[in-house]
Amino acid sequence: MFRPIFAAGLILLAAAPVVAEDARAVPQSKAQVTLSFAPVVKKAAPAVVNVYAQRVEKAPARNPLFDDPVFQRFFGGGQRPGGAKAQSLGSGVIVDPSGLVVTNNHVIENMTDVKVALLDRRELPAEVLLRDPRSDLAILRIKGGGEVFPVLDMGDSDAIEVGDLALAIGDPFGVGQTVTQGIVSAVARTEIGISDYGFFIQTDAAINPGNSGGALVDMEGRLIGINSAIFSQSGGSVGIGFAIPVNMVKSVVAAAKAGGKEVRRPWLGANLQSLSRDLADSLGLDRPNGALVAEVDPRGPAAEGGLKRGDVIIAVDGKEVTDAGGVGYRLGARPTGGVASLSIRRDGKQAVVPLKLTAAPERPPRDMMKIEGASPLAGASVVNLSPATIEEFSIANAQEGVAVVEIEENTAAAMVGFQKGDIVLTLNGEKVQTTRDLARITGQRPYMWKLTINRGGQVITSVIGG
Repeated sequence: MFRPIFAAGLILLAAAPVVAEDARAVPQSKAQVTLSFAPVVKKAAPAVVNVYAQRVEKAPARNPLFDDPVFQRFFGGGQRPGGAKAQSLGSGVIVDPSGLVVTNNHVIENMTDVKVALLDRRELPAEVLLRDPRSDLAILRIKGGGEVFPVLDMGDSDAIEVGDLALAIGDPFGVGQTVTQGIVSAVARTEIGISDYGFFIQTDAAINPGNSGGALVDMEGRLIGINSAIFSQSGGSVGIGFAIPVNMVKSVVAAAKAGGKEVRRPWLGANLQSLSRDLADSLGLDRPNGALVAEVDPRGPAAEGGLKRGDVIIAVDGKEVTDAGGVGYRLGARPTGGVASLSIRRDGKQAVVPLKLTAAPERPPRDMMKIEGASPLAGASVVNLSPATIEEFSIANAQEGVAVVEIEENTAAAMVGFQKGDIVLTLNGEKVQTTRDLARITGQRPYMWKLTINRGGQVITSVIGG
């Protein structure tokens, strides 16, 4: 079972050279018997911080829908009391002397009060500059009043190899800063199911709860990954941990430094499918490596560059990709602007297709709004569908309707069971084409609510209050 909220990672440095048997000798100096990672730790540790986050649960305003006896009969009328505190503990890495800190988004998600603890035991407040749920990264800024903070230099995660030594630094179980050592067990791990850009460095360095957001460093003390998750059946480390590659981190840091509230990434404009053995055989491929182009948006850069349905993408900018997740990562780590090269197989031949690195357009505008009033959707935030919102919120199988992207706790929408990604198609017999359509219809007060939603491609019709 995968357990995010922990962390794992590791990186760089070549394996030790093989020593011939006839070269064995008694150590001649203290240096030969006291090999240590201490110099690396001294360089990296000051830039690794603990991240403490919390929020106080507030009792929500009484929704009129809760007073409806029919609603109470089907869904109950109780609400959870306010005043309780939700807390989170993780780690972070200072990557800019002004106090920019990288951590996992799941460490500070939905939290309102964030603090960081430095290696010298000082605790300082921090503000959230940017959240990027798609990569599970977030950027904080320490409120230090002009202080210059120690930083961890960022390396190159594409340069690491399986077998390289790596150190994981973080705050497991809240015991204090801890360093563990291991090797890079694998690179380019995909289909882990932790984030949209599932492309991870795997390490056997011990990672435990509280390590999330901490550093995976190479033997030169450079950041190569952000520890994010472990595979565990017990909740503790079993030597299978995952770190977000630093090359993805760089794009999120750059967006925060530019003052952005979100990361604008290149839009492919095509739906991809990973290859199975049978699918590869049917396409005449000798191995199931690459990503099959299942559908091409005629408005997107893929179509403009000449990508076609049935093509198999095998490399991005010369870097091999083994599945759809690999293509998503390679493009997601690139800034917008310029052109990428997609190496493909088509009809048994290889070719190269150019791809303009442009962000997905937001047409129509998202017009995000929170639904109020006494409807079953009260407490849900919705947006209009566009290439940009479909990409940003990872909305699947949607061509029409409006998308639910946030659901406030203790509201009618939460109690009814709406989920992020639901697409509202019709409400009380009226077609929902925009968020304003939905706001207008939910402003009514009928006795019965009949709605149709698209949930992951499955159309569901429900009646509430009848």
